[in-house]
Amino acid sequence: MSGVVILLVVLGLVVLAGLVFAVMYNGLVKLRNKVENAWAQIDVQLERRHDLIPNLVETVKGYATHEKDTLERVIQARNMAISAQGPHEQAQAENMISGALKSIFALSEAYPDLKANQNFLNLQEELTSSEDRIAYSRQYYNDTVNRYNTKIQTFPSVFVANTFGFGQREYFEAEGEARGPVSVKF
Repeated sequence: MSGVVILLVVLGLVVLAGLVFAVMYNGLVKLRNKVENAWAQIDVQLERRHDLIPNLVETVKGYATHEKDTLERVIQARNMAISAQGPHEQAQAENMISGALKSIFALSEAYPDLKANQNFLNLQEELTSSEDRIAYSRQYYNDTVNRYNTKIQTFPSVFVANTFGFGQREYFEAEGEARGPVSVKF
């Protein structure tokens, strides 16, 4: 009789370990999918921003024809951002766009007619709205990456994560000129 009890206890422990393993694995999968979804949301907002930039540049061109360098920097930054891969490279490219856009918005101070142009004002408002959405999406993404990275590094889920190849994810961080003031030269 004691052999049957030992067998049942061992079987119970195996089933319990299997359940714990399944719950940990499923939790990691859910977090990984949240990270991927959060990145997709950032991508949507960045694409919206990228689509607005050519219209803004065309509007400014009509008023600030001798500001060619500023406009070219915006287009170059946009093109780099479109081709960027991964959070780190994407963050660097987006930081360049942010700096270039600040320069364009500063141009409106030097060109009163541009500042009064309704199309420019609408595009400026749309880009400002996009910046807010990007900031929110970036925060959500980084929070989700933090939860995911913490989960795959803590006991006991670290064993499941290592066994099934759950790797760390990069944060989407501002670097360089996006952290400081932008200098505008005319």
